Amino acid sequence: MSLNAKRLFFIALGFALLLLFYFMPEFKPAVDPMGKEFPLSQAGKAAIGLFLLAGVWWVFEVIPIGVTSIAIGVFQPLFGIRAAKDAMKDFMDPTVMFILGSLLVGLAFTKAGITKRIAYKMLSLVGEDTRKILLGVFVITSLLTHVMAHTAVAATMFPIMMAILALYGEGNKPTNFGKAMFIGMAYTAGAGSIATLMGGARNPAAVGFFKEFTGQDVSFIAFSQHLLPVAWVSVVLIWLMLITILKPEKTRINGIREKARSLYAELGPMSRQELLVLLLVAGALSVLILQSFIPALKSIDRSIPLLVAGLLFFILEILTVQDLEKSIPWNIVLLFSGAMSIGFALWQTGAAEWIAVNFISLLQGSHWLIFVIGIAILVGLLTNFIMNVAAISIVLPVALVIAKYLGVNPELVLYSSVAMAGMPFLLLIGAAPNAIAYESKQFSTGEFFKFGIPGTLLILAVLLVFMFTYWPLVGLSPLAK
Repeated sequence: MSLNAKRLFFIALGFALLLLFYFMPEFKPAVDPMGKEFPLSQAGKAAIGLFLLAGVWWVFEVIPIGVTSIAIGVFQPLFGIRAAKDAMKDFMDPTVMFILGSLLVGLAFTKAGITKRIAYKMLSLVGEDTRKILLGVFVITSLLTHVMAHTAVAATMFPIMMAILALYGEGNKPTNFGKAMFIGMAYTAGAGSIATLMGGARNPAAVGFFKEFTGQDVSFIAFSQHLLPVAWVSVVLIWLMLITILKPEKTRINGIREKARSLYAELGPMSRQELLVLLLVAGALSVLILQSFIPALKSIDRSIPLLVAGLLFFILEILTVQDLEKSIPWNIVLLFSGAMSIGFALWQTGAAEWIAVNFISLLQGSHWLIFVIGIAILVGLLTNFIMNVAAISIVLPVALVIAKYLGVNPELVLYSSVAMAGMPFLLLIGAAPNAIAYESKQFSTGEFFKFGIPGTLLILAVLLVFMFTYWPLVGLSPLAK
């Protein structure tokens, strides 16, 4: 089959899935353990069909991924899923604007020269071994996500890695080294973000649901005590996996340490512009971090501090209109706009809840291990398609109710769910770092999906090991006391 024929096939397949669900007879309502029914409306059926169309088109890149997002906005009113006003307003959701703000921060870092400074310094420390270079990138990424939103970390790391890629000496040609570095950055940004309550909105949201349904609170320290080791074991295993299946073409980059030291010396002392960018970004990140501790700051949407920094970049002429037009990856911004729109469509039409309740109902009466792993798999799948906060809010309440009847420790459900919600390794829309990494043009969406399968299985294996080893040692038994 020719390339053009394959493209037409997958375009047609996407449309066929949408029409199939749109015209299918009414489905039976989903029923939760309390006997509550969750009907699937005509709009919900169509939303599932549109969700499948988008998945096929995104994975096989039949049209630019940002254009697929536009199709999501167009098809919703055409198929009666949601009104155009509702479908399109999600394209400017604060989460999308947060991603834009993160990209502006990354762009300012690059233009000011900070990214080269960081890249050269890291390379002068880790040396010439390509495997150690990859590990250095992953460690820095993970450390930053302990205190910063992983979107902002990915936007900051991206230009640093582009500078490293340039020193690799293969130009813009896709390489195993490039694939491993950028895919690994996306994966380890997710892994690092589960380590603290500040790593992502899903973490405090999950703890909030847990307290509401169990009456028990989870402290900042307790959260990290259980998940920080999971995060770092995952980072190391992700590194080992990627250097195995994507073995770098070069084992060493001869002379890169000396070259990096020479290039770093050429940069000279930090310029006034570099210091100004660092000051503005530090101010924005301080507000984001302090939101976890100062109630008065919690009402400020997390996109605002980064967008304020972005505005100041333009006011102070650090960035220009040419940067906005030529250097911002609008394809990626549109990708997340569409992801938000289809995610809200699934949520608001009740389709996501119907899917989750049907799946969880299959786990009633099962062994505690099957139940917990089943919940983790469901969260992991959902968070690849909808916001991880939405995945948590849909699955966790129902799972906690069933856990009570099965005698399963609810903390086990909480930590397993949070871990999987933080690591969507299959689709670009699963997390902003995935989409930012894609902008490197080192890998295709199909390759990301292919490598994400063993990556997801690896994280499930990590959770399985922790359920029988570390977690019982810190008092987390599988069964409720």
